[in-house]
Amino acid sequence: MSCTTARFSFELYPPRSAAAAAALPATIDRLAAAHPDFISVTYGANGSSRTTSLDVLRYILQHTDVSPMAHLTCVGSSHAEANRLIREFLDAGIRRFLAVRGDPPADVPAGETGLGDLRSSAELVQLIHRVQAERVPYGELPVPGIDARAVLGSREHVQIAVAAFPNGHPSSHSVSQDIDTLLAKQAAGANLGITQLFFHPEDYLSFAQKAKDAGVAFPILPGIMPVTSAARLRRMLELSGEDLPSELAIQLEIEPTEEGQREIGIAWATDFAQRLLDGGAPGIHLYTFNQHQAVLAVLERIGLLPGAGTGVAGTTSRTTH
Repeated sequence: MSCTTARFSFELYPPRSAAAAAALPATIDRLAAAHPDFISVTYGANGSSRTTSLDVLRYILQHTDVSPMAHLTCVGSSHAEANRLIREFLDAGIRRFLAVRGDPPADVPAGETGLGDLRSSAELVQLIHRVQAERVPYGELPVPGIDARAVLGSREHVQIAVAAFPNGHPSSHSVSQDIDTLLAKQAAGANLGITQLFFHPEDYLSFAQKAKDAGVAFPILPGIMPVTSAARLRRMLELSGEDLPSELAIQLEIEPTEEGQREIGIAWATDFAQRLLDGGAPGIHLYTFNQHQAVLAVLERIGLLPGAGTGVAGTTSRTTH
C-alpha cells in the first residue's frame, strides 16, 4: 500500500487536572496541523467525564478543521439517558462516534454485568442512528422562484466506529465469535472498526483477513501507541491483557535514559506501523497519551505527514522487532 493513500487518526482522553487541561489545546493544535482523518476523545464509564469530553470535542470543532469523534459506552446507561447524551453530542456538531460496550464498574456484584438498558455496542450503534434519524428526519432546500421547500431524498448520516479485538475480547471464546460480533455491529449500522492495542502485526493482519472473508465490509484501523518507557509498557499490558512484546520490553528495560527509551519506542512503533500498512491495513489509529511528539515522529518517519517523504528518520531508525 502506498503511504499517500493511508488514513491516520488520533485518540485523546479528557484532561484529569487543571494543568493538563491548560496544556491540551496546544497538543490538539499540533495534532490537527497534521490533518488527521479524525481525533477521537474517550469517555468515562457512567458519564464520569461527560463534561470534560464534550469540552475537548467542542474545542476540536471550533478551533480546528478536523472532525472529532466522541466515544460512547453502554455501561450504566438507561435508554433515556443514552438518548439525551447522543442528542447532546449531535447538537454540539459531532457526527462521528465510537460505540463500545465499556467495562463495568469495579464495584458491580458478582453475577451482574453492570450494563444498563443497552446490552451491547450493536444496540448502541442502532440507537445513535435512530436518534439522528429522529433529530433530522429529512433535509430541505428552497425551491428557486417560489415560497416553498423541496424535501431531499437523503438525510445526513453519522459515522459510527466500533471496537475490534485482534486477539479476542476477554469474554469471547473464539475468533469466530469475535468476528460474528463484528458482523452484528455491521448489521446494526457500524461503518468503521478500530482495534484495541496489540503488539504483533500478524495478529491484526490475520484477524482483518478473516473478518473480510466472513463479510465484514467496513475498514478496520489498527490501534497503535508508541511505547516510550518501560513503565508505560507495563501499564499498557495491565490494561490490555496482551502478551508481553519481549524484545521491546528488553530494549526499554536496559536503556537507562528517558530520551533513549523514547527513541526505542518511536522506532518500534514506526516499524510496526509500516509493517501493518505494507500488509494491507487501510491506515493507523494512534493512541497519543495526550502528547503529540511521539505520534507525529512516527507519522513523519513513514511519510504520512503532509509534505513528508519517506523521512530521513524513518530510513535510519527503522528496526525489525
